[in-house]
Amino acid sequence: MKKIFKSPLSKRRWQNFKSNRRAYWSLWIFGIIFVLCLFAELIANDKPLLVSFKGELHSPAFKYYSEFYFGGDFKTEAIYQEIETQCLIKTGGLEVCLDEPEETITSLGNGSLESSNQETLKGWMLWAPIPYSFNTINYDIDRAPSPPDNNHFLGTDDQTRDVVARIIYGFRISTIFGLIVVFFSSIIGIAAGAIMGYFGGWVDLILQRLVEIWDGMPMLYVIIIMAALFNINFPILVFLVILFSWTGLLGVVRAEFLRARNFEYTRAARAMGVSDTKIMFRHLLPNAMVATLTFLPFTITASIGTLTTLDFLGYGLPPSYPSLGELALQAKNNLQAPWLAFSAFITLATMLSLLVFVFEGVRDAFDPRKTFK
Repeated sequence: MKKIFKSPLSKRRWQNFKSNRRAYWSLWIFGIIFVLCLFAELIANDKPLLVSFKGELHSPAFKYYSEFYFGGDFKTEAIYQEIETQCLIKTGGLEVCLDEPEETITSLGNGSLESSNQETLKGWMLWAPIPYSFNTINYDIDRAPSPPDNNHFLGTDDQTRDVVARIIYGFRISTIFGLIVVFFSSIIGIAAGAIMGYFGGWVDLILQRLVEIWDGMPMLYVIIIMAALFNINFPILVFLVILFSWTGLLGVVRAEFLRARNFEYTRAARAMGVSDTKIMFRHLLPNAMVATLTFLPFTITASIGTLTTLDFLGYGLPPSYPSLGELALQAKNNLQAPWLAFSAFITLATMLSLLVFVFEGVRDAFDPRKTFK
């Protein structure tokens, strides 16, 4: 692996990519946004990241704690945004918090709270920068959707859920969905196209007819049927989209292998007894990479667009998932809330533009005829 990255060819490709300033900075911007979204639970969460209770540290954002654990009456999960729970944590579980939480917190701040267990007092909670998760419902809001304010920077949706939190989690799901679909569909499409183009003849003819039949099947109808039979979740939807996405690269790879299989270096490799598999993936595939990478920007944007479209139509991920398509649907149903439409459009436009710029840079880096100054 080290030899691959240290080879002169890899260094030249990396220098070509860096010379494309738009692709290089798009990679940095997208990488920073994606890494931040990978740790979305640390940025937008309705549970404290860290709690000090009776001198011990706890992580409610990643572990279940009941209200009874902090001195409450119920054994259900603690609701940390309630004033009673915050009072219990800050005072070490004093029962007076259940009756007079605000007065108790005020007395604790003034130092006038009388308790026989002073050492356990002065607990604290460390919150995320956005104290709302993607499914947090704010019951203190009178109208829904609500416009942007100090608590919700991009407002709330029609269920009073924070739009910023849903965008962060939705960006992560959409990006991971697109990358997974592109990765597996590329492997299947490149392998099938290589076999068809290299061997030709009856193999190519039979597989072409099968691909034509498969391409004729409408993906949306199949997903609607599957949604009626099963509960669609993330893995099932990824699998269904991959089934209909791998044929996009097949034609390009097949054409490149048909063109290159009779070149002199291919004949020389056959004459030297090199195996067909080694010829296909060691000699022919690298020469077909430029044409293959040309279609990657369209493939990844199409996969993310497919997920957004399915969510918009109601046949995608369940409502419990944060989705940019569902946010766009809310924007359509609530024209009096333009912040929903602007949020969905800007997020999708930024994501797709950065990905297209990055993969265009990758394509140009693999093109030996492309030079940068």
